[in-house]
This record gives sequence, C-alpha cells and structure tokens, in this order.
Amino acid sequence: MDDIMSSDAKSEHRRSFPFDLDQMAAAKEQDMKPPPDDARGLQTPYEAADYLSAGSGMASGLNTPSTPGLSRTTSMTDFTSNFDSFGQNDFPPVDRLTMFDILENLALPQRLEKMQNVVHNQAEKVRRQRAKLTSRALSSKNVVVDEWRKRVNVKPEEQLDKYRKRMRESVDRLGRRWTDAKTVTLKEKISFVSAVVNIFISAYMIGAFPEYFHYWYTVQLLYFMPIRWYSYHKIGFHYFLADLCYFVNLLLVLSIWFFPQSKRLFISTYCLAFGNNAVAIAMWRNSLVFHSLDKVTSLFIHIMPCATLHVLVHLISPEVQLAKFPAVHTIKYSLPDAPEHYQLRDMILWATLPYAFWQLSYHFLITVRKRSKIAAGRPTSFTWLRRSYRGNFLGKFVLSCPESMQEIVFMGIQYAYALLTMLPCPIWFWYRWASAGFLMLFFTWASWNGATYYIDVFGKRMEKELDSLRKEVARMAKSPELSGQSPFTSPNGPAGMDGTIIGGAGRTTALDLGPAAHGRHVSNGSNISEDAR
Repeated sequence: MDDIMSSDAKSEHRRSFPFDLDQMAAAKEQDMKPPPDDARGLQTPYEAADYLSAGSGMASGLNTPSTPGLSRTTSMTDFTSNFDSFGQNDFPPVDRLTMFDILENLALPQRLEKMQNVVHNQAEKVRRQRAKLTSRALSSKNVVVDEWRKRVNVKPEEQLDKYRKRMRESVDRLGRRWTDAKTVTLKEKISFVSAVVNIFISAYMIGAFPEYFHYWYTVQLLYFMPIRWYSYHKIGFHYFLADLCYFVNLLLVLSIWFFPQSKRLFISTYCLAFGNNAVAIAMWRNSLVFHSLDKVTSLFIHIMPCATLHVLVHLISPEVQLAKFPAVHTIKYSLPDAPEHYQLRDMILWATLPYAFWQLSYHFLITVRKRSKIAAGRPTSFTWLRRSYRGNFLGKFVLSCPESMQEIVFMGIQYAYALLTMLPCPIWFWYRWASAGFLMLFFTWASWNGATYYIDVFGKRMEKELDSLRKEVARMAKSPELSGQSPFTSPNGPAGMDGTIIGGAGRTTALDLGPAAHGRHVSNGSNISEDAR
C-alpha cells in the first residue's frame, strides 16, 4: 500500500513539474518589470530600507527579505562597497539562474562566429566592388584618351616629321646590321684572323715539319683552354669542362710529354680520340665559324687530337718515333703475333679502363655531388643531349624510363656509343690513307656546318630585318591617323614641308624595297651569330 502511494506521489509530482517551471518563468518576468509609480509612492520608509538592504527582495516570494535594518554588506569603506556591488544589477544572482540562462550562454560562441562571417563577407564584397570600380575607371580613361587622340587635329607637317623619324630609325638600324658597327667586334675579328692563320700553319707543319706538330698542338691547347675555362665559368657552363673530350686531350698530353713509353696509355688515347671524340663533331654539331672563338675552340678540342695522333703514327719517320715516342714505334713495327700488336679486342679492352675511370668520376663528382645545382638549371652534357634529342628514338627511350633511372640508362647508352665508334679504330691505326680520309670526312662535316651557319642564319636574320622594315612601311602607309591619303602613297609622291613634291611625279613610295626576300639568301657574314651547337 505504501508503494502504491509513493508511485502515485511520483506521478503527481511529474504532472505538476511543468506547472512549476511555468510559474517560475512568470515570476521572473514579473520581477524584471519596474514597480508602478503608485506602488513606489505608497512604499513606506521601512519597506524602502528593507528593499535596499535586502538587495533582491521581490514580491514573488522566491527570495526571502532580510531582517529589517540589517544589511548584507560588510562594514568597509564606501569605495570598497561600491566596488563589490559593481555589476550586481546587471547579472541575476546565482540562486535565480534557470535552464534558459545556461542554454543562452552556451550559444554565445556560435553567435560570435556568425557575426565574424558576416563581417568577413561584407569586407570581401567591398573589396570586389572597389576592384570593379578601379578597372572600370581605367577602362573609361583609356577610352577617353583614345577618343581624344582621334579627335585632336595634328598638322600634316608634324605627321610627316614623325614618319620621317620612324623611317630614319628603321633604316639606321638596318644599316648597322650591314656596316657591322656593333655586331662584329674586335674580338670576333681577331678570332676570324687567328682561325684562318691556324688552319694555314697546321697544314704547313703537317706537310713540312710533322715531327714538330705536337709542339704546335700543345701551344694551341695552352691558348684555348684558359679562355674556354674563363668563358664557360662566367656563363655557368663549366660542368661541360668535365666531358670526355677534355679528358681525351688530357690523356694525349700525358702520352706525349710524360709517358711516351706507355703502349697501353697511347692505344687507349688513340681509340678514344678517333672514336668518341671524332664522331662528337657530328653529334654536337661542331662548326667551322671563323669569327666565333667559342665554335673554333670546340672544333679544336674534338679534331686536333685526331690530327696530332695521325701525324705521330703515319707521318713522322721511324727514327723520330723511336727517339721521342717509343710506344708508337713498338706498336706500329711489332710482329702480327707479338703481344704489342694490338687488335680490336685489345684496343677496346685498354680503352674501356680509362673510359670507366672517367665515367665513374663524372657520375660521383658532377651528377651526384652537384645534383642540387643541376636541378636548379646548371647545364651538363646529359641535360643538353636530353633536351636536344628528345624527339629521337633514343631520347624518347631515355625519357620513358623513371627519372631515377634516366642517368644510369644514359651512361649505358653512352658506353655503347663509345664502343660502336671504336670498332673501326684498327683500320685508322694500321692504314694511313684510311685515317686521312676519316679526318677529311669530319673536317668537311664541320665546314659544312659552318657554311650552313653563315648562309642560313645570317641570311635569315637579314631577311627578317628587311621584312620587318617593309611591314613597318606598309603599316605607316595605312595608318588611320592621316586625314586623307598617306604621304607615302601619294600619286605625286610625299610632300615636303614647303609643299613641294619629293621624288618627282608619278606614284612612288618612301622606300622601295623591291620584291619580298623569301627564298633569297644573303651571304654577307656581318650579322650577330646564333649559337647552334
């Protein structure tokens, strides 16, 4: 029976709970309202004192008034009392906080975030509007300026002076190309003369004094190498100085001046020079351009070791070979069954050893050690060949490999290329006229590249200058700034400042350039050179 009564009491309490909440909310609203004027006027001094002393006594009965005449504040100074009671009228006491106050405080961060988003959106809108107004103002300004230029009347004399000035500048620019006032410098003239004299002296020494030709090669090497090092280091190409062609020249110097008795060093140098070094003339597109010191140096590095070795093997007498170059004499005059009589297999074997030493040194000292600088744009032979031959099937094959394997694949292809070029080296070593024909072939190749450079590159440059001048004349003749007909296409010719006719009667132009220069080559070699490796 007690359980049933307790359950009934609980259910009754649940039914009455919403009414209690409603009563509490209504009481809070009633307390927040100010008392009416008549009530305030009828309030007794006792009640006023009690209200002030209690601080929160309300008619709802939720807060019990304190004892009359007693205050909750302590006996401190007025300043401390005012400081302690600051803000108490703005915030309700803790015992009067309800669930709604707590929920309202929890929603405060979301409100602040919403207000921040609104402010940000308004700022973006203002920024876009300002940019739109700025662009519109600039567009309007350009339209106004163009319209003003169209409507402002310019005197014909001023227009004619302007056209004459522009024509004079174009003709002067074309004249500077022809008269080589700026393009052909003193250095290029010296390079042209020295290259021609070099060919003459080399041919004379090969025919008259072959036993001294290696001196002439050494002097040229001491002249060209410091210039090449300085010029390449200045433009950031100094990694090319570690290529195989420079290593072959170093081997030849060691074989001539330091180890002339070493047969293996000499035969390996011979195979690398007549193999990889000579064929590189076609691979690197070396050209005989006399006025370019850079191109003359590149051709010297590749073809002069072959010419020097050809002289040492085939042109000097056996006595001089035995006295100065015993390794050459021993190999050339050895019996066919002697171990010094090197055949193809021995040549490839002994040439592979210095090649492997160079390849591994290049890989670790340049490719690996300087990888960050190469990635930043410093060129090497690998990056240049990959860019130049990316359309070739070998270039496509290398680029199709993973990036981490491209350098390894390139090294393998380069070694296979070196072996392929060394295959005919026994023929060049044992047969004099075959060696001479081989040298003549690649020297002619380099001369053809130089002729192509002079004719095509210079001719096209001059043709572009003429075409640009012709287009400028046509554009000026059709200019809409002239009110009426252009002075360059006047039936009586252009008029001077005093109204007289320039050029006589009949339809004339200010500059008659004749037919278009398409298909016509200019053979004058006084233009700026284009570097075509």
